[in-house]
Amino acid sequence: MAVASMVLGILWIYWIGSILALVFGYVARKQIRERDESGGGMATAGIVLGWVGVGVLTLLVVSAFISYMST
Repeated sequence: MAVASMVLGILWIYWIGSILALVFGYVARKQIRERDESGGGMATAGIVLGWVGVGVLTLLVVSAFISYMST
């Protein structure tokens, strides 16, 4: 789950990957804590990259809306 989160966070895949990276990342962190496994860094990287993707999408939508309203 942590690897999937990190890979999807890197790829973004039309920003759907960012949402999936967040979901997989949070699930992976929960599993890692419960099972005392390794991979926490990859899960955290996936979460961070997922939030970056969501932020970029938000900025693009807001800037497109502002551009559309100003014309």
